[in-house]
Amino acid sequence: MAATSAAEKVEELVIVGGGIAGLATAVALQRLGKRCLVLERWHEVRQSGAALTLFPNAWRALDALGVGHKLRPHYYLLRTGTITNLANGVTQHQSFVSKGASGEEMGPRVVHRKALLEAIAEELPPECIRFSSKLSSITTEVLNDSSTVVVLTLEDGDIIKAKAVIGCDGVHSVVAQWLGLSPPRNSSRSAVRGLAVFPEGHGLKLQGHQFLSPGVRTGFVPVNKNDVYWFTAQRTTPKMNEMGRDPELILKWTLEELVGDVPEEFKEVVLRTTPESLSYAQLTYRAPWNVFIGRAQRGCVTVAGDAMHPTTPDLGQGGCISLEDAVVLARCLARACTAKEMEDAMAQYVGERRARAAWVITVSFFSGFVQQASGGLWAGPMRLFRDLLFYRLIFPMILGIARYDCGRLPEPSEA
Repeated sequence: MAATSAAEKVEELVIVGGGIAGLATAVALQRLGKRCLVLERWHEVRQSGAALTLFPNAWRALDALGVGHKLRPHYYLLRTGTITNLANGVTQHQSFVSKGASGEEMGPRVVHRKALLEAIAEELPPECIRFSSKLSSITTEVLNDSSTVVVLTLEDGDIIKAKAVIGCDGVHSVVAQWLGLSPPRNSSRSAVRGLAVFPEGHGLKLQGHQFLSPGVRTGFVPVNKNDVYWFTAQRTTPKMNEMGRDPELILKWTLEELVGDVPEEFKEVVLRTTPESLSYAQLTYRAPWNVFIGRAQRGCVTVAGDAMHPTTPDLGQGGCISLEDAVVLARCLARACTAKEMEDAMAQYVGERRARAAWVITVSFFSGFVQQASGGLWAGPMRLFRDLLFYRLIFPMILGIARYDCGRLPEPSEA
C-alpha cells in the first residue's frame, strides 16, 4: 500500500456494476441521503436478458425502494402453472398465489428485465451512473492522514478512489475475487432463454407452462398480452458451447434438438422470438458453504447480488434476492459515517445475508437437479421421486423462500 495525497478527490462510496443489485443499492442509499457513484461497464442501462420472474420477496423489496408501483400494473399476476411430463402425458398443477398479511393476493409476475432496470435507474440523478466504466483491478492506498482508500483501476486506465466500495459486478465479479470468494462452479447444465412477441396478441392462458422430457426441461409464460417469455434447461454438451451468442445458431439448435416433443403452441412461441432477446448460458453457482463462511467483506468493501451469491435460476430467485440485498445493505449502512462504522455496517450486512443466500443457492440447485433428472444410475429413481412427490409435496414447501420479507428502509430522519 502506497501513500497518496489527501488532496486528491476521493468518492465517499462507489458501487461497481449497474445491474439489478447495483442500481437498487444506489436507490436505497439515496433514499437514506447517502450519495454514491455507480460504475457500469455498458454504455447505457443494460440490455442483456429478456425477462425475469419476480416473486413476492422481490416485490416487497421494490416497494421498500419506492419502485414497485411503477411496474406492478403492467404485468400479470401468475396464479397457477402446469407441469406436463411428455413421456406419459401426465399434467400436474401448481398454485403460486398466497394471501398477504392484509389479505391481498401475493404471487410472482414475469417482468421485462430492461423495464425493471429502467424503473430503478429513473430514481437516480444522471450523474450518479458512469457508463463505459469496466473495473480491471482493485488495490488499497493509505492517505497522509493514515486513512485507507480503495483504488479502482478501470480498463481504460482511469483510476477512481473511494472510501467504501460495494461490488455488484455479477457472476465473475472482480470485487468478489479480490475479497477471496471462490470462483463460481459450473452446474453442468445450460439454458436458452428468449422473448416472443405477438403484435396481434398471443391468446395464451395466463399461467406458467412447463414440459419435462428426458434430460430437458422447457417452459413458457405470458408476460403481458403481447409478449411471452420462454426457456429451456438441459445438460451442457460441447456442441452447445459452439453456438456462442449467435441468435441464428441458438434458435436453429433449440428447434432441432430441444423442443421436438413439446406442444405446437410452444414451438410457435419459439418461432416468434426476437433475435436480440435470445441467449445461451451455462448455469453456474457459488458453493453455498463458501457464501456461508467465505470472506464477503474486507474493511469497507463488500459484495451484493450475483457477485455475492450466483445461483442457478431453477427457482427464479437470483434477481429477487439481489433486491433484498439492496434493502438490507442500505439499512445496515444508514447510520454509518466513519470508516469504522462503515466497516462494521458491512460486516453486519454480510452476517445477515449469509444464511439466506446459502440456503437459496442450495434449494435452487436441488430443485434443478431433481427436475432435470438427467441420465445416470439415479435418473430413473429421480424421475419417479420428481413425478410422484416433488411437485406435490416438496416444491410447494421450497417456494416458501419467496415469502421472505427483507423489511423496509428507515426514514432519513431515523437514519
